[in-house]
Amino acid sequence: MDLFEHGASKDLAGVPLADRMRPRTLGEIVGQDELLGEGKVLARAVQDDRVPSFVVWGPPGTGKTSLARVIAAETKARFAAFSAVLAGVPELREIVKEAREQRTLYGRRTILFIDEIHRFNKAQQDALLPHVEKGTVVLVGATTENPSFAVNAALLSRCRVFRLEPLGPAPLRILLERALEDRERGLGALGVEVTDDALSAIAEGARGDARRALDVLELAAHHAASQGAGATLDVAAVEEALAAGTLLYDKSGEEHYNVVSAFIKSMRGSDPDAAVYWMMRMLEAGDDPLFLLRRMLIFASEDIGNADPRALQLAVAADAAFQRLGMPEGLYAMTQCCLYLAVAPKSNSALRAWTAARQDVRDHGALGVPMKLRNAPTRAMKEWGYGDGYRYPHTEGGVAEGETYLPEELQDRRYYEPTDNGFEARIAERLRRLRGEEE
Repeated sequence: MDLFEHGASKDLAGVPLADRMRPRTLGEIVGQDELLGEGKVLARAVQDDRVPSFVVWGPPGTGKTSLARVIAAETKARFAAFSAVLAGVPELREIVKEAREQRTLYGRRTILFIDEIHRFNKAQQDALLPHVEKGTVVLVGATTENPSFAVNAALLSRCRVFRLEPLGPAPLRILLERALEDRERGLGALGVEVTDDALSAIAEGARGDARRALDVLELAAHHAASQGAGATLDVAAVEEALAAGTLLYDKSGEEHYNVVSAFIKSMRGSDPDAAVYWMMRMLEAGDDPLFLLRRMLIFASEDIGNADPRALQLAVAADAAFQRLGMPEGLYAMTQCCLYLAVAPKSNSALRAWTAARQDVRDHGALGVPMKLRNAPTRAMKEWGYGDGYRYPHTEGGVAEGETYLPEELQDRRYYEPTDNGFEARIAERLRRLRGEEE
C-alpha cells in the first residue's frame, strides 16, 4: 500500500457500504455455519494455522473475498490479491517471487487470493501449479462457477473445494442491523429509522446476496435521510431500491446450466407450464434465443424422435422463423415449439440406437462389409465376387424377406427398438413384421 492508498483507506465516504462492512473476524461471517461453525473443518484449519490451498465456490455476495481476507488476518499470513481479469502471468511471477522471499527470510506464509479464478486460462493455471504444489503460496481461489468445469484437474487436485451457500433472510437481517447500528463503518450516523417490514423486504429481495442487500439498504437509507430529520425507511422505499435489480442468473456460470437442465427436464416430463417458465427465465436473464432453439432442435430428435416426426420439423421451422422475425415477435414461434415439444409423445430410441451402434463399432473395430453388399463397378471386382447374392428389394415387392445387412459378427444385433408411444407404435408394428417377429 502506497501513501495515496493509505490515505484513501481512511476516507470511507466514497466506499460502498458492502465494502465498509466486510467481516474482520471469522465470528463476523454469517450464514456459513456448515463451513465455519464450531468444530467445522475450515474453522479448525484457521484456528490451527494450517489452512490448505482451496477454491471457494458460491454465488455472488456470499462472502468469498471476505473469507480470504479474514483467514489471512487471523493466521497472520501475508495477503496478496490478484485479479484473473486484470492481471497476467508476469504479475503472478512477481507475487510468487515476493512470497518466496517472505517465506525464506521471515517464515511468513502468503495467501494468494485469486478472484474469478475461472477466468484464468490454461497457461495461467499451469504457471501457478508448481508454486501451489511446493507451498510457496497458499492459494485461495474464488469462483461463481463449478470448479469441476472452471479449474483444470491438475490444479484442482491440489486444492480443497469449499462451497458457500446463498445467505438466508435471517443472516442477512443480522448484516443489515449491524450496518444500521455501526456509526463508524455503517449507517448509524444517518439517524434513519427502518421499519421491521422494510428490513424483511430487503432480506427477501436480495436473493441470498449480502452485497445486494447492503447496496439496497445504503441507497434507500440515504434517500430517506435526504427527506429530513425523523425520516423513516419503509417497504415502499425498499421496493423502489430493489426495482433496479436483476435476476440471479449468470448465463456463463453454473446457474445457467441448472436452469437449462430444468428447461429440458420439464419438456421431457411433458410439463408445458414448467417448460415455458424456464425458457422465459433464460430469455429474461439475457440468454441467447438461438441457444434455446438449438436445445429444442436437439430435444426434438433426442427425446421425441419418431414418436412424433413432426416435432423436428416444427423445431426447424421455429428456428427459421425466429431468425426471420427476431425479438420480440420470434417469441411466438419459440413458445409454440416449446409447448409442442413438451406435450408430444416421447421416445429416446434414436439416442439408444446410435449409442449402441457406436459401442459395437468401438468394440469390434472396422468389420468387413459382406461381399453381397459391396458395389462392383469394374469387371475385376465382379469376378472377385463383389455383389454376389445381393437381392434387390424392389423386385421382391419392396422387401427382401429374411435378408441381412449387418456384418456376420453382428447379425443378431438390434439397435433400433421403437417404443409404443405416438407414431412410433406404428413403426414398431411394421418393424416386427419386417424382422419376422410377429406372434
